[in-house]
Amino acid sequence: MRRVQAAKWEIKCVIYDCDGVLFDSLQANKNLYNDLCVSVGRSPLREEEVKYVHSHTVYESIHFVFGHDDGLEKKVLELLKEVDLRNYIGYLQMEPNLIETLDRLKKIGLIRAISTNRTTSMKHVMERFNLSPHFDMVVTALDVKHPKPHPESIEKIIQAFNLDRKEIVFVGDSEVDQKTAESSHVKFVAYKNREIPGDAHIEDHLSLLDLIL
Repeated sequence: MRRVQAAKWEIKCVIYDCDGVLFDSLQANKNLYNDLCVSVGRSPLREEEVKYVHSHTVYESIHFVFGHDDGLEKKVLELLKEVDLRNYIGYLQMEPNLIETLDRLKKIGLIRAISTNRTTSMKHVMERFNLSPHFDMVVTALDVKHPKPHPESIEKIIQAFNLDRKEIVFVGDSEVDQKTAESSHVKFVAYKNREIPGDAHIEDHLSLLDLIL
């Protein structure tokens, strides 16, 4: 069901998280880290680990999952250099109505950007799903010194387009995303997650249009 808000927001830029927002990436992330677990003889991811790797950088995730043993963490980091991340992109499932929403945002002149804690895999995601025509800027964890929830990625977008914070809405699905918006002082829309606070909650990408059109 689409939510209708009485007072529309005057927005010039919509910033999206990637995993869990543009794509259902749960299976892709689980497959990658479980394969790493198998490679070093460790048990599969626990529930709290699955949740963590969903919203953190690959290096933070490896430290969280394998960091209790420094030797094991170093081994996994070496193994990662040999992993072709493109093998896991096929498990991503694009969220419904995403492209239609992005096209409609473009038609009304809004800037569309991505702020993600993905690293080298993001370029492969963009290529596999032909997303480049749909976004004006992409900021990954490789483009900043401090990944989300630090506000640096949002600040880069603000500076690139000379935006005012009140003209931005960030769409995310995790506590990391919510804290990113909070630290950046921009509006936050929670996607398919009513357990985190937000200026609005939506279950479908098209519902975002009810807030800004």
